Amino acid sequence: MPTTPTPGQPAPALSVPLIDGHHWTLSERSPEAFTMIVFYRGRHCPICLNHLDKLKADLPEWLEAGIDVLAVSMDDEDRARDVYEGWDDHDGLAPLALGHSMDRATAEAWGLYLSSSRAEKEPDLFSEPGLAWVKPDGTLWFMEVASTPFVRPDMDMLRSKVGFIRENAYPPRGMAS
Repeated sequence: MPTTPTPGQPAPALSVPLIDGHHWTLSERSPEAFTMIVFYRGRHCPICLNHLDKLKADLPEWLEAGIDVLAVSMDDEDRARDVYEGWDDHDGLAPLALGHSMDRATAEAWGLYLSSSRAEKEPDLFSEPGLAWVKPDGTLWFMEVASTPFVRPDMDMLRSKVGFIRENAYPPRGMAS
């Protein structure tokens, strides 16, 4: 059973290759407000792809709010390249940072639910969706995980709260034991 990381504590490590040939490492990020990590299921998930399309469209607004953005999955490079370059009615995701090849241990460290393939188009193992915001000092500010592709946070509402969070030094919640 996955255990979600605790807000206010150091975020789990995350270091993945990007589809553009670079490498992305959480500990090397220095966002103005937060690093947002969007964990998506993979190329096989049409809900994820629509979610990523919207994320790409709104990327300038996220960046303007001081949010550094990464989308990442357990997909291998070839599947991730399909997502990045686009297919069907998707135009591609550039300039969104798209990570791939996240391993099982990393997915588990982030508390993501894992699923096994039930259809030919799915990889043997993949993570279910999640969303994390990490403060510039490397502490986790919030984490949301889902065990189904149908549950996603309202990204517009979240983005609209960045100013409030920063202006009021709003603390991470969910730390009581």
